[in-house]
Amino acid sequence: MHVLFYTLGCKVNQYETQAMRRLMEKSGFSTGEYTDSSKTDQDVAIVINSCTVTGESDRKLRQLLRRLRRRNPHAVIVLTGCMPQAFPKAAEKYTEADIVLGNASRSSLAEQINRYLTLGRRIVEISPHNNKFEPLSIDEFQGRTRAFVKIEDGCDRYCSYCIIPYARGHVRSKPRKELALELQSLADKGFSEIVLVGINLTSYGREWDGSICDAVEIACSIPNVKRVRLGSLEPDSMTPEVISKLSTFEKLCPQFHLSLQSGCEKTLKRMNRHYTPLEYRGVCDMLKQHFPDCALTTDVMVGFPGEDETEFKESLTFVKSIGFLRVHIFSYSPRPGTPAARSPNQIPTAEKTRRNHIMAEVCNESRDKYLDRWIGRQTEVLIETRHSNGGV
Repeated sequence: MHVLFYTLGCKVNQYETQAMRRLMEKSGFSTGEYTDSSKTDQDVAIVINSCTVTGESDRKLRQLLRRLRRRNPHAVIVLTGCMPQAFPKAAEKYTEADIVLGNASRSSLAEQINRYLTLGRRIVEISPHNNKFEPLSIDEFQGRTRAFVKIEDGCDRYCSYCIIPYARGHVRSKPRKELALELQSLADKGFSEIVLVGINLTSYGREWDGSICDAVEIACSIPNVKRVRLGSLEPDSMTPEVISKLSTFEKLCPQFHLSLQSGCEKTLKRMNRHYTPLEYRGVCDMLKQHFPDCALTTDVMVGFPGEDETEFKESLTFVKSIGFLRVHIFSYSPRPGTPAARSPNQIPTAEKTRRNHIMAEVCNESRDKYLDRWIGRQTEVLIETRHSNGGV
C-alpha cells in the first residue's frame, strides 16, 4: 500500500510527518507527499497531520477533508495530529476520515491502517498523553537540505490565547543518548545543518535540571554537523547562564527567534506571557553582547482583545526599537476553548488588518537597516543548494 502525507502547521509537525513516514516504510509501506496532482486508487492511504493553533486552522482542515474525500473516494483517509488530540469529540464527527488518531496514538499508524483494512470499520483512537517522550526518530528529511529534529514536546505555559498545552500535554524531553544517535544518523546521510525544534524548546532538559544547552552541545559535538540552529525560544528561559553557555558553541548559528507577541506590558499580562518588555529587551541586549551582529527574529500579534490604540502604539514603538531582522506579524484569531476567546473588547477585523499593515511597515524598515549593515562585508556561509549546472 502507498501512504501519502499532507502536513499542516509548524516545524514540529514537519518532523513528526518524517518520523511517521519512517515508521510506515519500516512496516513495508511505500510513502510520499500528497499534492493536488496526486493520483490515487483503492490501494492508497492519505494521512493528514493537522494543526489546531487557531479557529481558522480548523476551518481549513474541514475544507481539506471534504476536498480529499471528494477527489479520492476510495482512499483510506487518516486524520492525526493536534486537532483530534485537543478536540476529540469534534474530530470524531469528521466522518470524511476513516481513521482518527491523536498525537499520543501516532506511533500505531501502521497497525491502525492494517486493522481498518482487515475490519472495514471506522477507527477513532485518541489516547491521553503520558509523561514520556514519544520514541520517534528520523534518518532522512525528504525534500530538504537541512533537518528539523524534535527534541521536546508539550507546554505548561497556558498563554490565554493558546490551545497547544491541551493538544500536546506536559513538557517531555528527548533523552540525550537518543538525540545523539539520531543526529549522528542524519550527519551520516549528509545533513550538515540541524535545526532543533520543540513545542516549548527552551524547556528542554527540565526533567533532569538541564537546559537547551545540553541539546546544542550534543548537536555541536557531531563531527559532520557544520551548523546548528534553534527554533522558537521563550525569552524568560534565556537566562544569563544559558546565553553565556550558548556563546561557547562555535557551530551555533547566531540567529535567535525570540517570541515576543506584544511590546506592551498590559497586553502581555492579559496574554499570560511570563515577561515584561523591559525583561525582553534585557535578553536581546545580552544576546547582542555575546553574539555581535546576531540576527533577532520574532512573532508579534496585533488586535489582541482589549488592545486599544495606546497599547498598539506602545507595542509598535517597542518592536521598532529592537531592530529585528524578521517579524512574523499575525492578527489575533479567537481560538475556541481558550480564555482569550471569551474575553470582552474583541477587536474588529478591519482594525486588526489596519494594525497589521502599520506593524509590517515598521518591521520592513528594521529588516532593511539590519541588512544594510552587511553590505561590503565578507563572511563564511554554508551552501545549501546546488543547481544542476554546478552553480550555487
